[in-house]
Amino acid sequence: MAAMQNERLQAFVDEVAARTDLLQVVQTYVPLKRKGGRYWGCCPFHQEKTPSFSVEPEKGLFYCFGCHAGGNAFKFLSLMENVSYFEAIKLQAEKLGIELPKRKLTPAEEQRERERKDLLRVNELARDFFHNCLTLTKIGEPGRRYLAGRGITEATIKAFSLGFAPPAWDKLKTAFQKRGVTEKLLLGSGLCLPRREGDGIYDRFRGRMMIPIADERGRVVGFGGRVLDDSVPKYLNTPETILFNKRYLLFGLDRAHHAIAREGYAIIVEGYMDAIAVFGAGIENVVATLGTAFTVEHAKKLMRYARRLIFCYDSDEAGQSATIRALSILQNTGAEVSVLRVPDGKDPDEFIRKNGADAFRALTREALSLVDFRMEYVLAHTRHDTLSGKVQALHQMAPVFQGMGAGAARTEYVKRLASALMLEEDVVRDELRRGSREREAAPERTPLRREIRRSDSALDKAGRVLVRLATSDPGRLSEAETLVPLERVLGIVQLEILSALKKGGSETDIQAALSDEAAAELSRAQVDEGLLAGRSEEAAYQDALRVLKKAYLNQKYMEHSQLAEKYLEAGNPAYRVELQRVEAIKHELEEMESE
Repeated sequence: MAAMQNERLQAFVDEVAARTDLLQVVQTYVPLKRKGGRYWGCCPFHQEKTPSFSVEPEKGLFYCFGCHAGGNAFKFLSLMENVSYFEAIKLQAEKLGIELPKRKLTPAEEQRERERKDLLRVNELARDFFHNCLTLTKIGEPGRRYLAGRGITEATIKAFSLGFAPPAWDKLKTAFQKRGVTEKLLLGSGLCLPRREGDGIYDRFRGRMMIPIADERGRVVGFGGRVLDDSVPKYLNTPETILFNKRYLLFGLDRAHHAIAREGYAIIVEGYMDAIAVFGAGIENVVATLGTAFTVEHAKKLMRYARRLIFCYDSDEAGQSATIRALSILQNTGAEVSVLRVPDGKDPDEFIRKNGADAFRALTREALSLVDFRMEYVLAHTRHDTLSGKVQALHQMAPVFQGMGAGAARTEYVKRLASALMLEEDVVRDELRRGSREREAAPERTPLRREIRRSDSALDKAGRVLVRLATSDPGRLSEAETLVPLERVLGIVQLEILSALKKGGSETDIQAALSDEAAAELSRAQVDEGLLAGRSEEAAYQDALRVLKKAYLNQKYMEHSQLAEKYLEAGNPAYRVELQRVEAIKHELEEMESE
């Protein structure tokens, strides 16, 4: 049974690999231009202005010459989507309409899957119930007046399936129990609450505008309910369930992700109604957090589609503090962050109603950079007319300057900060440098790929030649192993690749077995045009063997020289044997030099 399952799984992987077009996959995320036999673009894994990210469709491999990320289509998806290699295969299979072979679930897994399906079904019923209450009944009249007053059109109401919860205590409960929905499901979905006294349940949402919250696949996983007056809480969300976790959800992402990828940036607002208003005005690349802080998980989701994130939180103190917290979360993610400030303290909804969508688009073009926003905020929230306040301001600015690097922009910002604090520029530079060093000593909260400048040795290049040729001709590897003990001269990454090649399997299997670093090295070996340097494969192979053998002989020369010296100092006559070996190795090295 297990063998049959493995065969089905392998056939599934092979089919997905055969139908996957690397170029098509990458171009979903990265604009590419053809140059020669490959395509080039700016790397999605680190910030750069000059394209160093290359794709070779014929070989099915990508490689970045800046940060050295590389691999096949599934490795690319795993890095972009922050999922495992096999999850990337499943993700691609879903896009291609290829069904995953089903394994027999455990009883506990079957129960959990049934529960998920039941909750999704109940949420869909609730979405339709609330929407019909709003649009088809007298009960929904207060909701319709409220939405009309906010300029929300019927088209937007339909697009978001907006609804209204009746003000009664048990309208939803009664309607759903008549349709066979159990009390357990109503409680598990968060649509109802148990009575504090006695038996029974009652509706959680009453007299509120109801906003369905969907996951990225458009499945309703919960609700947000907004009051129509000044009651509290202003927003009431579904409690955490097996479907609903605010830390991972962004309102509107199911509708916005295509627009985010198309426009090259996402707009993040605070509330559902702001997101709905912005979307309804034709600006579709907008999402909202669910009444909670922006999280690393939110960042990862958005950065699947675009690296540029524009925050448009409220202008009050709470909104500004939330913006600063969000920016600190994004400090080490590689995102390009800016802040959109709506004039006169208005929220996006109010601004669009008064000034129109074009005026809001203009604001996005004038969004402040992270450094500008941080500087304004810090100067407004520190007593920088005192010595301790100046130091505090400099320390709060240090993390932002750390990510800038050297250049004219940094110099200009140092001048501005020095002028605002009434300090000498050298003092500001020294204090920022000190703050950056302290930050570097602390662990980073989130990983970030950076450009890595590598000075490859002749030995690195020789190993890479062997990797390249062994990929297409395993006999090369077998021959090399008889001439040189490769484990003595090659690094662990190249040895990992050669070990995987020896085990055999399809290209997909080999990539799946490799670490990210090894997959990148394998890609580099196969796509680096300068590796052969105009030589034939045979000439490059012989040159590589010569380098590997020379490295091994130099190692042996040092080892036997040290042994000879050790024996001589101890009065051990074995030093003569070691000296003979040293001379023999030296002679062999000289012969290699003369060839």
